[in-house]
Amino acid sequence: MTHKHARPVEPASDDDVLAALGIKPELSRKMGAFGNFAISFSVICILAGGMSLFGFGLGHGGPAVMIGTWVVIGFFTLLVGLSLADVVSAYPTSGGPYFMAEKLGGAPWGWVTGWLNLLGLLGAIAGIDYGAAAFIGAFAQLQWDVTPTSGGTMLIFAAILVLHGLLNSAGVRLVNVLNSISVWWQLGGVAVIVGALTLAPAKHQSVSFVFTHFHNDTGFSSPFYVVLIGSLLAGYTFCGYDASAHVAEETTDAQNSVPRGIVRAIGWSWAAGFVLLAGLLFAIQDYAKTQNTETGVPPAQIFLDVLGASGAKALLLIVIVAMLFCGNAEVAAASRMVYAFSRSGALWGSKSWRRVNARRTPVRAVWFAVAVPYALAFPALWSPVAYGAITAINAVGMIPAYGIPVFLALRKGHAYQPGTWSLGRWRRPIGIIAVTYVVIITVVFCLPQSKPITVDSFNYAGVTLLVALLLAWGTWIAVGKRDYRLTTAHTAQPGEALLAEGGF
Repeated sequence: MTHKHARPVEPASDDDVLAALGIKPELSRKMGAFGNFAISFSVICILAGGMSLFGFGLGHGGPAVMIGTWVVIGFFTLLVGLSLADVVSAYPTSGGPYFMAEKLGGAPWGWVTGWLNLLGLLGAIAGIDYGAAAFIGAFAQLQWDVTPTSGGTMLIFAAILVLHGLLNSAGVRLVNVLNSISVWWQLGGVAVIVGALTLAPAKHQSVSFVFTHFHNDTGFSSPFYVVLIGSLLAGYTFCGYDASAHVAEETTDAQNSVPRGIVRAIGWSWAAGFVLLAGLLFAIQDYAKTQNTETGVPPAQIFLDVLGASGAKALLLIVIVAMLFCGNAEVAAASRMVYAFSRSGALWGSKSWRRVNARRTPVRAVWFAVAVPYALAFPALWSPVAYGAITAINAVGMIPAYGIPVFLALRKGHAYQPGTWSLGRWRRPIGIIAVTYVVIITVVFCLPQSKPITVDSFNYAGVTLLVALLLAWGTWIAVGKRDYRLTTAHTAQPGEALLAEGGF
């Protein structure tokens, strides 16, 4: 008799796995295990998140909270990643979390998870590429004394999005190469930045300062509360590792390569990010000056104080290139989500967005994933608050989308059938902790971050999450019940010939 927990027999091929799930293989499977790891590592991008939110951390608890919560949040993120990886192995498709949620919980779960994940991905592109545009503006100010403006930043932002659209339209092979370069660029960049700041003949902060100094500019008096909201530096940075899942249909040995890619991306980001944060904190010369820098980028002020203008510009370029790699990888992940969600009939104009060209690339989905983030960020021309409210959906959309399929797998109990990469007997305890963490960190994302609370200081993350849930519910009532279907209209059989659907 076969035990109910027995490991299923590994399918003969990746396409057989898709066929068993009701998916017709259409994309080009050119990505290996390293490439799958590289896309999630590129999207997490510690040189983007850690740098962009460094100033936030300085005012929301300071060094002690920045370092301490990086360790804690990284640990819990790893548990979420392990749990999600277990489910991904069973359902390795471009749909990622929404496909898993649908299979494990039914159509409404898949629909809501899909909308949260999609809005989170599109918000992430808006945040990453707009952030890169802002850093380019800071570099221009240092190099040519050009004062950044909101209009100029939007133009740079548009150019970055077009670049990412062109690169992703060229096919997964180029995307894979760029992501692989990104891994070494980020790791090398951390080594260069920390090495330069450490070896420079400038004063360095003490170990006590870096690991115990507490600084609170939030207006809240409770140290515990400040620690909670200060944890968002790490919380916002540790997003995007679902990218490995979204390119599963383009990855060889997906049932094993994808889960390993997720876990390895989180682990390497956790370690490298700790080194980066510590290196920056040790190098702070003037705390107040760093917080209130005229460049608008606190790490840039550290570079200036320690290395001078030439050194600062060189290190800033390293960060900018890393951000560009990050945004490009995020466009790749989001376009696959658009493609898969359209394949299920979940988007207006689905028949268009799901098409692939002769290179077996979802080019129309790529440009969808480029155009929508520009529209999301457009209010930044008039109101940074409106822009912040829109891009806040990044974390509050994506993190719950990771937790939902894990919760549903736990709810199925012994009926859940794992893939070839499995946590085994550790699935339940790790999964329970992971889901609990997802609930807590999602609440923390929505807490007020400064006092007094005004229109400008209000945290709109909770509002955007509510709007996203209402959008998901409303669209489900209006069109989802009628049009949504998980599988393609034509289910592939093992060994069936593959034909690309038309051109662009």
